[in-house]
Amino acid sequence: MTTGRPITEDDLQAYVDDALDHRRRVEIEQWLSSHPETAQRLTHDIAIRGQLRAALAPIADEPTPAELNLDRLIERHGRPIARRRVWSAQLAAAVALAIIGTGAGWVLRGASQPKDYGVVALTREAVDSYAVFAPDTGRPVEISASDAPQFIDWASRRLDRPVSIPDLSPSGFTFIGGRVVPTSHGPAALYLFDNGKGTRLALLTRNMARDQNAPMSSSDRGAVNAMTWAVDGLGYSLVGPLKPSTLRPIANEARAQFSASI
Repeated sequence: MTTGRPITEDDLQAYVDDALDHRRRVEIEQWLSSHPETAQRLTHDIAIRGQLRAALAPIADEPTPAELNLDRLIERHGRPIARRRVWSAQLAAAVALAIIGTGAGWVLRGASQPKDYGVVALTREAVDSYAVFAPDTGRPVEISASDAPQFIDWASRRLDRPVSIPDLSPSGFTFIGGRVVPTSHGPAALYLFDNGKGTRLALLTRNMARDQNAPMSSSDRGAVNAMTWAVDGLGYSLVGPLKPSTLRPIANEARAQFSASI
């Protein structure tokens, strides 16, 4: 069991970099035992990190070339400003080596991850929107559920196609309102749902230039999970702090309602 502190992407990267204290590492390992997809991804990242460090180790261990020796450079230039410049250059080189040694996992990981387009981008945007608006107790939505027709009209005009609001009440979640949010791929409609017990779900939908039709896929994003799919050029991503086995049936119900309204 964990302490209840959310598992973030920063925690997962710190786990890959072996930068966690013992207690937090144990918590992450316990959490990973019930999230096999993420555990597999981290195992891959750790392997890449090890390979890169092994490949760069000989370079990091090489002695400083004689021509870059601090005393020789100062003697050559013969003035105090040279010491400062050389020291700055050596400091920059040291920082660069440190970044290569400890941050290379991010670089290789980025190269090995799917490109940021289609349903991959939609999932990220939905998770980001959830993180911003779902926890907000003041004004999580721009238009409340009592003005649902206004929200539908607004979102439909911005997406240039008709949208509707799914009824998730059979699963215990009530629509509390929504807003139109910007993304790097155009405007998106954000719906928020609440179960009355402090748990919220966010559903993001927008037009898709890529993956215009895509089957539902599950994505583990640390403290939340996402179910993402696309139909006839419109993408949907349902995000919340529920297990995939609980979130998927809710997403299936929303998908069925959206399909019926087309």
